Amino acid sequence: MESKRIEVAYYSKLGHTKAIAEEIAAELGRNAIDIGKTSGLDGHVDLLFLGGAPYANVMDKRLREFALNLHDVERVVLFSTSNWSRRTVRALRKILLEKGINVEKPYFYSHMFRVRKNKEKAREFARKYVE
Repeated sequence: MESKRIEVAYYSKLGHTKAIAEEIAAELGRNAIDIGKTSGLDGHVDLLFLGGAPYANVMDKRLREFALNLHDVERVVLFSTSNWSRRTVRALRKILLEKGINVEKPYFYSHMFRVRKNKEKAREFARKYVE
């Protein structure tokens, strides 16, 4: 059976989304990719876990650019952390669907102050997509 390429990418200013991304990546045996430190993904990706958070209720421009420039990605699973808004998930979903990329409806969300308590939940969420 052919191995599927799975990646985890995120943008995080305060470290909350990074912490969730690292849990998801660890569960999948991958390294989390910091969008702020890469120009994009090379080659075909079967499953991409993509995360970010709103800042002043707006998606960061680096995360938006990354999403707009995605290509050759079969399926995306979104995750987010924030104090109250899930706006980034909705905005990313819209961008990706307009590009013709399949986006899973369930997404993972953690309140920014509950990230430490939700790390195992993030791992469980990731497991559902690779079992």
